[in-house]
Formats: sequence, C-alpha cells, structure tokens
Amino acid sequence: MPLATQVPANGHADAPLLALQDCTVRFGGLTAVKEFSASIGPRDLVGLIGPNGAGKTTCFNLITGVYAPTSGAITFAGRPIQGDKPHRIAALGISRTFQNIRLFGSLSVFDNVRASFNLRRRTSPASALLRGRAFRSEEKEIEDRTMEILEIFHLHRQRDADCRSLAYGDQRRLEIVRALATQPRLLLLDEPAAGMNPTEKDELMRLIRFVRDKFQIAVLLVEHDMKVVMGICEHIHVLDHGHKIAEGNPVEICRNPKVIEAYLGDEAGAGKN
Repeated sequence: MPLATQVPANGHADAPLLALQDCTVRFGGLTAVKEFSASIGPRDLVGLIGPNGAGKTTCFNLITGVYAPTSGAITFAGRPIQGDKPHRIAALGISRTFQNIRLFGSLSVFDNVRASFNLRRRTSPASALLRGRAFRSEEKEIEDRTMEILEIFHLHRQRDADCRSLAYGDQRRLEIVRALATQPRLLLLDEPAAGMNPTEKDELMRLIRFVRDKFQIAVLLVEHDMKVVMGICEHIHVLDHGHKIAEGNPVEICRNPKVIEAYLGDEAGAGKN
C-alpha cells in the first residue's frame, strides 16, 4: 500500500477509529485513570493534556497494550483491543513515539526506518536464510520505501549517519518517521516538543499537520507546551488526577474554569477572549 493512502479498515470514514469506554487503571490501591472515555475519528488531531501525574502516559500505555484496563473497553476500527499485546496492536495500525527519544542508537538513520517496515513483511524468517527471489524482491521494496519516506521528511542526505549524531529536532523527526514506517492509522505522540527551542517547536507544529494530512491518519498528542497544543489540536481532553475534567475545542478548553484552576493558570484563561 502506498505510504500516503491509508484507508480505515472498517470502511466508514465517519466512524470512530479509536474508542475508550469508561477505562479505569488501578495499581494496587492507586487509581491512575478512572472511567476515562474518548473517541478519535480517522483523521482527527486530538490533544490530551493535564498536570504531571494526571494519567496521560497511562492512557497511552492503555491504548498501546502496555497496560490492560482494570475495567472498561477499548476498540480500534471496531475491534476490541483491551488486553492485546503491544506487537498485535502495532500490527493493527497504532504506533507511538516516546517522551524520551528511543531510537535504535547503534543503527544508522536508514536502518532505524528500515527496521520498522519489517512489521508488515510478507516473507518468512526462513526465507531470509535462503535469500530466495521473493525475499530479495521484498528487501528491494523496503529499501525503496525507506528512501521514499526519508526524502519526504528531508532526511535522505543523512541516511548513513549515526542517528545519535543528528540534531535534537532531527532525532525527534526521525522518531516520527520510524513510527510512520509501520503504516499506522493512529499515531500517538508523547511530548514531542520536550527539549525543543521555539524555532524547533514551530517546525514541529508544521510537521504534525503535514503528517496528518499527507498520510491521512489520526494523531493523538500528549504535550505540555500549550502553544503547540492550542495551535494544532482540533479537540482536547483534559485529565487531572486520573479524571477527565473537560473536553472541547481549544477556545472552550482555555475558557473552562476547571482547566484554568487545574492546569493552565489564570493568565492563560485571561489571555483568551
């Protein structure tokens, strides 16, 4: 399938791609997330915000199979996924980045991306030993597609570079490219602006919009930088101590008294009219 022509598996463009229904996560006596519900459409760009410890990363871990919900249900493209293993969920079309960059440090830029294309490899491990025609053909296809996506994101000139030698913003971009190589229908970005300077953050905002539009996928963003969140997200969910206290568009969120009290602060609310 071409990189830029993803199609919802359920065939219904207006149906939720991801739905969480009353999801709760408990660790012993601690409730990290309580009765959280949300839905994301096939082309939505959604933000998830809240103070440190609000449960945002726990929600990401729920969606990607790191944690199973204590109670509640999660569906993706109409299929229940709660309790599925992370590799199964990735194969269904959910990919993520991490707050702390987790590139394959010993690999080049090219090989970081090529490794992700293996998720959808058609040939078997045995064929890699025999190195038959089908295996060689697929290897060539993966190499071509790796270069294609690196060119799209202007990383092709650095294909042979050690990924650790890249500038910080380029490492963030490479992590997003690697996630896209798995051909997701939903991309989860965990604090992608962390550690970036203002210029890099502006570029990141353009990049996230480009990714959603070019690859026709949904994006769920966890981010503390309100300029980034309010600048690109169309819908926002707000967590506080594991509870969802608000949801709406950026203007509604900035004006919500509960959000101002819990997270944004009085100046952020006063700045919107």
